[in-house]
Amino acid sequence: MTELYVQELPEKAETLRAGDRVLLSGVVYTARDAAHRRMFELLDSGKKLPFDIKGAVIYYTGPTPAHEGRPVGSCGPTTSSRMDRFTPRLLDMGLCAIIGKGERGFAVCEALRRNKGVYFCAVGGAGALMASHVTGAEEIAFEDLGCESIKRLTVDKLPLTVAIDSSGGNIFLDGRQTYSNYVS
Repeated sequence: MTELYVQELPEKAETLRAGDRVLLSGVVYTARDAAHRRMFELLDSGKKLPFDIKGAVIYYTGPTPAHEGRPVGSCGPTTSSRMDRFTPRLLDMGLCAIIGKGERGFAVCEALRRNKGVYFCAVGGAGALMASHVTGAEEIAFEDLGCESIKRLTVDKLPLTVAIDSSGGNIFLDGRQTYSNYVS
């Protein structure tokens, strides 16, 4: 596994390949469906986002309330395809990476390639494991959305897999091809 810091991603994203495993450390922002809708309302009305999108990482998660002594409760990924209609525009604005689970549509894959971005997959069903790598959490926008508000998380060695890289590598497509070669 490669240790990687969020601030290094803009320079190193292009070197990552689908299937690479990384331990990511630094600041990531949480945003799910409702938060994405609100962010786009801001953008469409000419307002600024609640965080600087350039070089940022968005984790598609809605952390549950924190347990005593912890910054968050369960913090597992949600299905990424629900954000597909939002993602290309954010990548074009400078978003560097996204974290979630599951396949992405063609437009997202093209936007990742065009912008030299990366899509990381986190282990689904392992929210407690993911939460154990969160060392800090601060709600920064849309507090009325509860778990789906935007939070600034500080993560330490968050275990991730590069699912789609900036050169078009895609574990979902490549995996199917590899599997079909074994079956035929």
